[in-house]
Amino acid sequence: MYTATAAVVRHHGAPFVLEEIRVDEPRADEVLVRIRAAGVCHTDLSVRAGHTPFPVPAVLGHEGMGTVEAVGAGVTSVAPGDSVVLSFASCGRCPACLTGRPVRCAHWPALNLFGGSRLDGSATLSGTGRRTREALHGHFFGQSSFSTLALSTERAVVPVPAGLPPEVLAPLGCGVQTGAGSVLNVLRPEAGHTLVVYGVGSVGLAAVTAARLTAATRVIAVDPDPRRLALARRLGATDAVNPDEDDPLTAVRDLTCGRGAERALETSGVPRVLRQAVDGLAVSGVCGVVGAPPAGTEAAFDVPAMLDRGPRVVGVNQGEAVPRVFVPALVELYLAGRLPVDAIVSVFPFEAVEEAGAAAVRGEAVKPVLLMP
Repeated sequence: MYTATAAVVRHHGAPFVLEEIRVDEPRADEVLVRIRAAGVCHTDLSVRAGHTPFPVPAVLGHEGMGTVEAVGAGVTSVAPGDSVVLSFASCGRCPACLTGRPVRCAHWPALNLFGGSRLDGSATLSGTGRRTREALHGHFFGQSSFSTLALSTERAVVPVPAGLPPEVLAPLGCGVQTGAGSVLNVLRPEAGHTLVVYGVGSVGLAAVTAARLTAATRVIAVDPDPRRLALARRLGATDAVNPDEDDPLTAVRDLTCGRGAERALETSGVPRVLRQAVDGLAVSGVCGVVGAPPAGTEAAFDVPAMLDRGPRVVGVNQGEAVPRVFVPALVELYLAGRLPVDAIVSVFPFEAVEEAGAAAVRGEAVKPVLLMP
């Protein structure tokens, strides 16, 4: 057993509280990582609020970056001292994993979101002191990186060059991977295409930035926050639409001379915004959906318009990325100055985790990143 300091959520709606915890010894295929930085994602805050089901008490966090502390007997791709980015977990054995689609792993929900433990039900974390026998729920996205130590699997850790800013590397494993991957791996806008990004938080801004790497002619950012629209323009959006001031559907049609957008990405998780994104598509346009509202949320569409215009609505998870391939590519793009991740990052010390979450909710921090002591 290892001892670590973690931000623990005792019950839904409770604050993050720093506590001493115990982290299990790595099994044969596991990697223990000393976390240097961890991004704060909307999903972490959604779980804490009780909107996304995950058992408590729990240690959350799923955008970890750090240094390998120890490895299991079967681990061969990383060694103690290596710098790594942590991403989502997958089993490596189901048909989806074996065909290079780990985000569609048959065990993805249990391994990442709903289980709170390893796939066999065993806990990776426990309390200390009078809570020694308490099993904390962990293994969140296969890592639970709101902790100075995180236990992950070999498949979920990605080696990265040493010496790079940890606050830049941490968000690559989820938020940046999701936004950039949605554009580069799924939507793939072509020359002359218009891409509309609905919601320019960290995922949406990563999508806007990635769109600069494509042949898209026009990139439209839609968001009610003027600060984020200004940042979207800095990162490559050609146009910005504030839905509190202008109707997005009318604006998209005006900007495309009535044609509509060939590609759209919906990141907000708001059903009426998804409807706007689909209604604003050009003939045979594609809308990627990454916004995650509470379970059971439904959206309505005009069926005759669907038949007439032939749009496609595609659910996207983690940018449909293979982290061991995609994250190193994102690192190279950052080093080349083509993916300015640092523009969306706000750094907070680990002990200010509550402040970081609040800043994200208020819109003052696009991507809060916790730096560990």
